[in-house]
Amino acid sequence: MEKREFQAESKRLLEMMINSIYSKKEVFLRELISNASDAIDKIYYRALSDDSLTFEKDQYYIKVEADKDQRTLTIRDTGIGMTKEELENNLGTIAESGTLNFKNETEIEDGHDIIGQFGVGFYAAFMVADVVTVYTKSLESDKAWKWQSEGTEGYTIEEYTKEGPGTVIVLNIKENTEDETYDEFLEQHRLQDIIKKYSDFIRYPIKMDITEERPKEDNEEELEKVTEEQVVNSMVPIWKKNKNELAKEDYENFYNEKRYGFDKPLKHMHIQVDGTIRFDSILYIPESIPFDYYTQDYEKGLELYSNGVLIMHKCADLLPDYFSFVKGLVDSEDLSLNISREMLQQDRQVRLIQKNLNKKIKNELKKMLKNDRENYEKFFETFGRQLKFGVYNNFGQDKETLQDLLLFYSSKEKKPVSLDEYISRMPEDQKYIYYATGDSIDRIEKLPQTELVLDKGYEILYFTEEVDEFAIKMINMYNDKEFRSVSSGDLGIEDEESKEETENEEKENKELFDKMKEVLSGKVKDVKVSKRLKSHPVCLTADGEISIEMEKVISQMPDNQNIKADKILEINANHDVFRSLQTAFANNDEETLHLYTNLLYNQALLIEGLPIQDPVEFTNDICKVMA
Repeated sequence: MEKREFQAESKRLLEMMINSIYSKKEVFLRELISNASDAIDKIYYRALSDDSLTFEKDQYYIKVEADKDQRTLTIRDTGIGMTKEELENNLGTIAESGTLNFKNETEIEDGHDIIGQFGVGFYAAFMVADVVTVYTKSLESDKAWKWQSEGTEGYTIEEYTKEGPGTVIVLNIKENTEDETYDEFLEQHRLQDIIKKYSDFIRYPIKMDITEERPKEDNEEELEKVTEEQVVNSMVPIWKKNKNELAKEDYENFYNEKRYGFDKPLKHMHIQVDGTIRFDSILYIPESIPFDYYTQDYEKGLELYSNGVLIMHKCADLLPDYFSFVKGLVDSEDLSLNISREMLQQDRQVRLIQKNLNKKIKNELKKMLKNDRENYEKFFETFGRQLKFGVYNNFGQDKETLQDLLLFYSSKEKKPVSLDEYISRMPEDQKYIYYATGDSIDRIEKLPQTELVLDKGYEILYFTEEVDEFAIKMINMYNDKEFRSVSSGDLGIEDEESKEETENEEKENKELFDKMKEVLSGKVKDVKVSKRLKSHPVCLTADGEISIEMEKVISQMPDNQNIKADKILEINANHDVFRSLQTAFANNDEETLHLYTNLLYNQALLIEGLPIQDPVEFTNDICKVMA
């Protein structure tokens, strides 16, 4: 029996295969089962054009058998088998894909596609086996053949005796080493787990002899071990079934089986696309947030299948970051995979699928917002921050996609509202969409800056998360309405009479305000009469793009560059405190004027939730007033 050598290129590729192409050794079983499924498919396709052949699906199966004593793992199929020439071409030359050739020759177009478009998958067996032996008999030949190889040194082929067409692959599993444990590939439960993980939806039965402990028939208190042949894969994936056949419970059970979460999904999407690119997908919007969602350890992505075979456990390219909470899977026949079938090539198909899924997810969320408000508010409370980050991220390039999905607490409705709902209620004379920022709803409701806006009967959106104002700055305008903070310099509310009154107050008290500004030198940009205060004596506002709330957020960042808002101290000219300031200034009582000015400034800081530079001095100032 002559030993044959692999071609030089094939030998180098085999060395790469064993050492680096696959990231996980367990995928060898996926590859061998996929090849076995392909071999059965070939009989199916042959039967379509050959009247002498009949294809009875129940007669075809794949069987996996482990023998711990002999350290062998056997994968057998009832497929088309191989002739001697096919053995030499398909197994003797690595990357010569018999499956791909068959596919090209038969021009398969009916959706019953074949997975094995690369000829390297078989050689994944050498990651776990010292010796690989193949026994095969072709449907078109009376002769059977034995192919055997110990790896890169070459292979042998000899005639053999075998009943019926099909292929049997026997792996002599490697011995354990200090770094690797190979025993796991002989364990019943581990093999079942690998099959369920990667090959659960292969369309033919995958059988195993399963040993279980059961109560004895004559004595239920005693257990006995019983071995019986069982089908360990599901075969028909839920996403290939007609939606009308499935109930909500079926989708929830699948969610739990796939361990997408320990909760119940709020919504599911069953997507079946047959157009420029064909794919099936089941997506879920979870109810609960994963514990590691906002950490570096969280891994976004959908499970990716090619014709029912798991290719990637987490395919991040199919989801944008702002929809990273979505769970589920995609199964497509049209994907371009790399040689190990573990990674996508970045091509047009991937972009088309992502674009399609993105649109479907957004539409489902909009439908949920309109028709299932309670669940949408529950969803937004959990994942709304991620949508806001999506608006802010990448310089706002996704704001058009996400702005209709945002909710903010309303001063008028006392509950979360959308921007569209806010716009629909705006009075005709209202120029802007008003918002106020703070740590909580309670704190915002007490802000002095809200007085004038609320007095006009205008609705205010409350921003309580650090990302809110940053996101709104990116949106800038919604339905031709500009956003305006209640702490901004110009609220666009004051009438001409009020403006004139304010200007007169400022002119009359210019020297007082200049003196106060001098006292607060370096702390505020200006001191002036407030147009917005009604009952409160003082407040801080911001002049420019950086608001006070944004300053607070930026100051907490690791790369804080000490960015500050340009603060304006606004004084209520109708408050008794202002008259006390005027009296102190008129009497040249600089000590009292300094005292009152510092107290008012520190009070304004406290209202905004900003730290007081010198708490001891502040408490001493209070004591002076009380004395």
